[in-house]
Amino acid sequence: MPKASEFKKGMIVSIDDQVCIVKQVEVQSPSSRGAPTLYKVRFTNIQTGRKIDQSFKGDQFLANVEVDRRPVQYLYRDGDMLTFMDMEDYNQHSVSADDIEDQMPWLTDGMEGITALLIEGYILSIELPQTVELEIIDTGPAIKGATANARTKPATLSNGIEIQVPEYVEAGLMVKVNTETGKFLSRA
Repeated sequence: MPKASEFKKGMIVSIDDQVCIVKQVEVQSPSSRGAPTLYKVRFTNIQTGRKIDQSFKGDQFLANVEVDRRPVQYLYRDGDMLTFMDMEDYNQHSVSADDIEDQMPWLTDGMEGITALLIEGYILSIELPQTVELEIIDTGPAIKGATANARTKPATLSNGIEIQVPEYVEAGLMVKVNTETGKFLSRA
């Protein structure tokens, strides 16, 4: 059973016998001494898609839901549905684009290293790899003599997302990007 202070985005818990996924966690530190830290959490009900907002003290417990974690590969998008293939038994699973909208920009055809969270054969959510390698499509010209600690400039990646990169980076270069924060990590 996880405590409220251990909640992370994508975690699956049971609230009033309903299976919910954690979508957002906001920590509010108390202004007075001795007051407990509050965790404002936004959940989405798996079955109905309804959003639930609740606040918890850091030491409150919620029932954890057992899910099957399977390595999958992203295959393709068909309308509003995305299809993934289980890397162990080669079964295909589909999930609505709305259910994983935050992770969709990082998906590329044939992408591996993804973990699917399944209950009774249905994908509830996915966990992306910590980093992805993408090509820089457009950015300003590289500045000669710029260092890794220098200023940054905007760059557009092959998936359409714009990030900040060091001035020495130029178009056509492959870079590593953190999928959780969307920040440049290094050259690939």
